[in-house]
Order: sequence, then structure tokens, then C-alpha cells
Amino acid sequence: MRPDMRLRTILLAILILGVSFAGATVGMQWLSPSRPADRQPVLAEVPPLPPLTRTSVIIAPTSIALSAIRDAMERDAPRNFTGKRENPVSQLLSNAEVGWTAARNPITLTGRPEGLVASTVITGTLRATGQLSTQAAGGVGNALSSFLGQDVGRSVERLAGRTLDQRADIRGNVTVTARPAITPAWRLEPNLAAQVAVGDANLSIAGIRLNVGNEVRPMLERSINEQVGALQARLRGDPFLETIGRREWAKLCRSIPLGAGAKVPGVNLPNLWLEVRPTRALAAQPRIEAAAMVLTLGVQAETRIVPAETKPECPFPATLDLLPQAEPGRINLAVPIDVPFPEVNRLIAAQLAGKTLPASKTGGIDVMVRSAQVVPSGDRLLISLKVQANEKKSWFGLAAEATVHVWGKPALDPDRQQLRLTEVSLDVESETALVDVAARAASSYLEAAVAEYAVLDLRPFATNARRSIEAALADFRSSQDGVQVDAAITALRLVDIAFDAATLRVIAEADGSANVTITSLPAR
Repeated sequence: MRPDMRLRTILLAILILGVSFAGATVGMQWLSPSRPADRQPVLAEVPPLPPLTRTSVIIAPTSIALSAIRDAMERDAPRNFTGKRENPVSQLLSNAEVGWTAARNPITLTGRPEGLVASTVITGTLRATGQLSTQAAGGVGNALSSFLGQDVGRSVERLAGRTLDQRADIRGNVTVTARPAITPAWRLEPNLAAQVAVGDANLSIAGIRLNVGNEVRPMLERSINEQVGALQARLRGDPFLETIGRREWAKLCRSIPLGAGAKVPGVNLPNLWLEVRPTRALAAQPRIEAAAMVLTLGVQAETRIVPAETKPECPFPATLDLLPQAEPGRINLAVPIDVPFPEVNRLIAAQLAGKTLPASKTGGIDVMVRSAQVVPSGDRLLISLKVQANEKKSWFGLAAEATVHVWGKPALDPDRQQLRLTEVSLDVESETALVDVAARAASSYLEAAVAEYAVLDLRPFATNARRSIEAALADFRSSQDGVQVDAAITALRLVDIAFDAATLRVIAEADGSANVTITSLPAR
């Protein structure tokens, strides 16, 4: 047989074999009893997301500088004291008047673990006026005559009936101790106690030296105790704690925009609001430090996601809940982040569409993902992939297109702030639908591709939520009239996820710090 006829016979045989193989493949596809590959599996019902209510807490220690308290005491405490005493020397003087005037020095205030101690020095003059009685002059004169002679005795007797005006310097110390305590009725109980110490005060009457310090001390104590009692009553009834509480309570009772006015690049966020409804007011007993008195105040609030701005009802509590001990300043806010499923679908599809598998292109099959769609089903997500598989090993370069359905359970990766799919598996009916050799070969790559690329980056959403909270905190930060309020978000953590047929909800918790410093108190 001639060589050209042999070559022609070989080529004809190859052509017949190829046509037969292609015809058999087409016949298998036509005769296969399986349902079309692009038919979506039956979806399980997804219950709607329940109303989300979380508990948030803000604790704000308020440090009041002792210098501010001292300045307020200097401003309000009386500087001068006066008093009169019933005639303590009636046996010597008749028609006597004994009075005193005193002035205080600047107040010194110190902080001790047991309380605040305010002290000052009192200086003044005691004045005694009156007439030396005849009986007293005669007795004193006779006594002096026996010792010093009759001339001295007669001189004293001549003082009888004459007006005397004597003065003596007085000096003492006043110490007031305060052990302040907060009551559940939004009041501060100061628990004040005063101590008065008076040194010797010598008064000379008809040559007789009398120590009148003990006479002055009861009068000074009575005056000081009257002042301390008035101060204690005023502080006990002062509603300044309640006034501050009502003001901040009203600021918290509001809705904070989470989507409205906020932007995540490339994402259309819904106009959602975080409703904050304070429910409890918290306080701890004052802590006394060397340079300040620290009042710890806080609030507990319910937070929930709402589709529109609301005006929540937040009745002000009649009583404070007292904490067993002071806590450091902190902010802990629960923040839901709702992402519509069309956005979830678009973002995940963007990660998969256009991918060629395997990425190394070393296998016998190239698989290109042309499109992807994500829908929820029960506690899983169904990802439908429209793929084209091209066989590369044979001479025929067989190709097939199919819609493949892959299941995966969404899970939060809090460290990377990502949503990933776990328990990824090819739908069973999709496997039976892939009768083509190329399509069956493609299925081995799809599960790995979905696990690797079907990832939703949640960092932009977390950043947006943090920005919204910081904008709300700006209403509380202030620096005016000796009051400095510092409140800041230091971290935002993603802690949980949930979804229904329309929404993917990511639960975030924002942590921060809060402190108030008061360096001056307003005048009353």
C-alpha cells in the first residue's frame, strides 16, 4: 500500500473515533435522567432576625481636685466670728460684758483614707468691760495689805466702782473632718465633725490674772458647730448629683446613626440607628486620695438596632444603685452592624467571579468562575457558581459549562475581622448533574476555591461603626468652666454574627475609657 493511502486511512480513523466520542458525550447528556445542573436546590426556611437588645455600660470616675474643694470652702466659709458670754466673773465685776471677735486664717485641706480633713487657725481678742464691785475690791485690798502693805491695799480699794476695760489675745485651731457618702436618693451625706482647741488667754482684772481660754472655747465651739451644721444641712439637701445625672441621662437617651450619613467605600449601607435607652444609674462610694476626691458614677443602658430614628422613653430613676466598690472608667457598648444580603452577595461574588482554577494552571483542567450568587438557607449559605471547565490533556480540548451549587456555614473570624465559610461541600445533586468529564474534573477545585475566596472583609463595617460611636461621644466630651470630660473608644471587637433571608447582622462591642476631672467648683 502506498504511503499516502496509509496516512489517509489513519487520519480517517482518528476522525471517526473523535466523532464517535463526541456523539457519545452528547448522547449521555441528552439521555441522562438527572435534573438540569442549573436548577437550584431546595432552600430551607430562614427565620427572621429577632429584635436585638443588648446591655451597654458606661462608668465614669469623676475626680474633684482637693484644691477645688478648698477654694470653694474658702469662698463660702465665714471669715470672722463674734460672740458674747454671760458674766463669768460676777464676783469681781458688776455690769460686766465679756465678748470676743476672731478671724480665721486660710483653710488647709488634706486627703486621708478615712476622709477629708480641713483645718484653720483662729486668732482674735477677748474683751471684758465692767465695774469692780465694792465687795470684791475690799476683799482683794485686805488680802494685799497683809502681804504688801496698807498703801497697796488702799490703792486697790479705790478701784471700786471704776470702769475696767481689759483685753486678752486668743488663739485656737479648728479642725473639720468629712466622711462623705452617697445615698441612694441622689444625695451626698457629708458626715461632718468639728473639733475646736483654744490656747491660754490671760485677762488681768484688779491685778488678778484670769485664764479665760476655757471660757472662750464653748463660745467658739458653738459658733463653729452652727456653721458646720448649716453647711451639712445644705450639702445634704443639695441636688447637684441629681442635676448632673438628669443632664447626662437626657444626652444618652437617643438614637445614634449607624448607616445614615456614614459611608463604607463601595457599599450601600442601610439607614439604621442604634437606639440607646438608659435603664439604671450606678454609683460607688467616694474614694479619698491625696490630691482628689473621686466620685464614681455610671449608667447601664439597653441598645437595639432600629430602622429609623426613634425618641425612646427613658424615665429617670428615683434611686441610685450603689456598687460594692469603685470601678475604673470604662465604656462597653454593644453595636449591631446590619448588612443587606444584596450587598453580601455582591461582595462575595466579586471575590469569586473571574477566578481561574487552579491558580497554578498545572492541572489537566482549567476552571473559570463566570458568576456567583449567595442566598441564605437555614443556618447555611448556598453559593451558586456558573463555571466553564476546559480539558487540556487530550487533543480534543473538551469544554463544559455548568451551574454548581456549594454549601457553606458562615463563621466569624474575629482576629482577621472576616466572615468565612466552613463545612464547605458540593451539593449532592450538583455532583450527579456534572456528567461531563471536564465538569466532573472541575468539581474537585470548587470546594477549595469557595473556602479560600468566599470571604467577606468586615473591617470597613467595623471602622464605620467606630466612627459613628466616636461622633456620638463628641457630645459628651467637653472642657469648660473647670470641667474636663474625656471619653474615647479604644477598641472595637466583632463578637458574633446572625442572618436571615434579608440581612447579615454582625455584633460588635466597642470598648473605651471615660473620666471626668473637675479643677474648680462654681460659686453658689
